[in-house]
Amino acid sequence: MEGVSPEPQRSPLDSNSKREEARPQDDGAMKDSTDAELTKISLMRAFVESRDPSSEEVDDLMIRRFLRARSLDVEKASAMFLKYMKWKRSFVPNGYISPSEIAEDIAQGKMYVQGIDKKGRPITVAFAAKHLQNKNRGDGFKRYVVFALEKLCSRMPPGQEKFLAIADIKGWGYANSDIRGYMNALSILQDCYPERLGKLFIVHAPFMFMTVWKIIYPFIDDNTKKKIVFVENKKLKSTLLEEIDESQLPDIYGGQMPLVPIQDC
Repeated sequence: MEGVSPEPQRSPLDSNSKREEARPQDDGAMKDSTDAELTKISLMRAFVESRDPSSEEVDDLMIRRFLRARSLDVEKASAMFLKYMKWKRSFVPNGYISPSEIAEDIAQGKMYVQGIDKKGRPITVAFAAKHLQNKNRGDGFKRYVVFALEKLCSRMPPGQEKFLAIADIKGWGYANSDIRGYMNALSILQDCYPERLGKLFIVHAPFMFMTVWKIIYPFIDDNTKKKIVFVENKKLKSTLLEEIDESQLPDIYGGQMPLVPIQDC
């Protein structure tokens, strides 16, 4: 029988109170939750904790992100969340990815961070032309993706759950066309870090990139598709300024912020 047997010597109210005290909370960030969301958060929490007791350590914001990613369907969100918890224990057993594990990807210098947008979301820039397939294959690039996402999440100010990304495709060629790597990155983002991406600007995209994009696009979920914007070169700065103040815009796009390698942030 799955689940954890209740402790008869402790009342449910007392047990819940102790869990609430131990669990990290951000009540300010939860204030925009609807009544329906609050109800379903409670339902989902009770279900996932009965299947995986370590779920008690997860805050309500994470539960809400998984719910929102599955249109508040408790059953689907719970299945997604429990799969994530199992994945994290096996893929990130130490709770973090060490730079020494991803030295080859770090050396390529393909991801940077700096500044926040008008909504308070940290900004990251990824240079597609600097990404090459991992020579050793394996899980190297997937670990790099997790490392980068964890770095971005750690830079989010209190109450913020999302980040803004700029994917710069300038100079991209077929040598950079790592479709398996792109698909793995998409899967990790959507399945393990749902509702973390706030906006994705794709800039300087060459025509031949669209061949690869057509392969990837069907695997992007509808929620993510709504957040993706292809930017015309002639409207690059003006489009970015709609979301980012000039003082926070990366200097390579006419702003004032110098980029910092993601491993150094």
